[in-house]
Amino acid sequence: MDMFKTVLKIVQKQQTSLGFGLVALLTAGGEQIFSSVMFRCPCSNWNFSYGMVFLLVPALALLVLGYIMSNKTWKLFTGLCLRKSKCCHFKYFCACGVVFFQITTTALVAPVSWIAVALLNGNYFECAMTGINVTVFTNHLCDGKSPQCQDELYKFPCGRATHVPQSDSNDVLATIRAESQVLGWLLIASIMVFNLLLICVARCNSPVSYLQLKFWRVYAQWESDLLESYMADHAEKLAERNLKSFFQQMPPEPVTTPPNQAWEKISSLYRFSTRDQYYSILHKYVEKCHDPAEARDHRMSSVRSDGPDTANPSVLAFVDEGKMML
Repeated sequence: MDMFKTVLKIVQKQQTSLGFGLVALLTAGGEQIFSSVMFRCPCSNWNFSYGMVFLLVPALALLVLGYIMSNKTWKLFTGLCLRKSKCCHFKYFCACGVVFFQITTTALVAPVSWIAVALLNGNYFECAMTGINVTVFTNHLCDGKSPQCQDELYKFPCGRATHVPQSDSNDVLATIRAESQVLGWLLIASIMVFNLLLICVARCNSPVSYLQLKFWRVYAQWESDLLESYMADHAEKLAERNLKSFFQQMPPEPVTTPPNQAWEKISSLYRFSTRDQYYSILHKYVEKCHDPAEARDHRMSSVRSDGPDTANPSVLAFVDEGKMML
């Protein structure tokens, strides 16, 4: 467990540089282990259901896990039920939809990797397609084969077909595996092209230059790391102060802790502004709260950008990501 925590800390520290490649690699490795250890095609009427469950359900679980591990998910949904009046506003709803789309594109990396590797491997697809009850597809598979091919198709993955020559069975399985691998490569290629298009569109509409964007990413990572360090240190001091006061039965020493309103404001999603130069919601809060000229207006409204419901440019989606949630 300690070794796992150490590896996890390294992954979290290098989250930006390792990126989606590590997630895809770990998912691919997990699929290979899962396929070789747990998967056993039943070679019965359950073939289709069994194969599709192994192909899609783990992908769904990885998608849900991706949502759970995203900081932006909880920044978006925490307290959302208490903001019912805002949720009815069309602009606010659209802004939330854009943020949720950004979360989804990140969360899809692991499930898509699972499906792609599973298709390249071919075991799940092979089992599922030998149990499919679609006449057109079974005719396609058994074209030119033994008359009993369609009747014993579900037995092919286990090699238990008794009235079909082994060569016919091998040909059918080879066809299914080839189709599975073609679908796998098409999925990988389409996802890569789609991802490239999204990046190009986001960069094309970037309101900041390439070097400033690079600096922004470095700042966001440092702020996330230091924020966790400061929170842990401050929580430890506060807990130590309270315990010391309790056991020694003496008045507690003063420890300054941000009020609830401050926590609420820095926990909201960042909104880009063309008027001001702020690199995060925390940066904006600190600058505005300590500016006497803006203190009154700031107390009356949360830290916001040009409009109350405007969405961030896609290229700045990383600002609220921080570290993976656990």
